[in-house]
Amino acid sequence: MTEPNTDAPTAPPGASPDLPADVSALSYEQARDELVQVVARLEAGSEPLEASLALWERGEALAARCQQWLDGARQRLAAAQAGAAGATTTSDDAAADTEEDDA
Repeated sequence: MTEPNTDAPTAPPGASPDLPADVSALSYEQARDELVQVVARLEAGSEPLEASLALWERGEALAARCQQWLDGARQRLAAAQAGAAGATTTSDDAAADTEEDDA
């Protein structure tokens, strides 16, 4: 009986179980660069039909991974902006309270 491989890489946070494990483990830049290569091969039109279909499926998975990264980045930016807006409001409120106390 073989023991399970515990050295296998795990998918990064936010990875979709619908994506192949190797795609889920890619950084944004890695997925984008491979997607560019896939598109170039498809646009060249020199691949047989079955290979083209496999490339198309791979490209779809890579595009979905890139979208995951972009969605995550948007969420982080929105959270940072909301935090900054909250900090500004809090400091503005404190400044207003100080002005009222001085009056």
